[in-house]
Amino acid sequence: MTTENFDFHLLLHSAALVEERLRQRLGAVDLLPRQARVIDALDRLGHASQVELARQFGVTPASISTMTTRLIAAQYISRQVDPNEARSNILSLTPKGHELLDEIHAAWAEMDALLVEKLGVQKTAALSEVTRDLRDALGGQGPARRAAVKSK
Repeated sequence: MTTENFDFHLLLHSAALVEERLRQRLGAVDLLPRQARVIDALDRLGHASQVELARQFGVTPASISTMTTRLIAAQYISRQVDPNEARSNILSLTPKGHELLDEIHAAWAEMDALLVEKLGVQKTAALSEVTRDLRDALGGQGPARRAAVKSK
């Protein structure tokens, strides 16, 4: 039996190939794909603790800590002590991080265009629907956006 006989192997291999293309594209701004996702998540959330980000991404707080340390060093995000929990930090985008969002979204749009180029519009839409269903069925979730706070 070969690995081609396992459906998930094709998914993993395809995802790795797409991620490598994205890695190359984001290399122009010295950013990794998962770092780009953290920057996008902080834009959507406004701010978040490392624990909250780890939960959002389904990874360990240690993994997020390593990633955010690099993003802090690059001055894309800032870390402040949480005023409500001294043992926790709040992360948010810096102006430099906000400037990077256009580049990240352009790279993602290029990956979408690559899928359409290789598969066509209908198959790309079907792939999107199926992968969203799989993510949701496995307990994943889409990027969150923090609810707007009502002013009094």
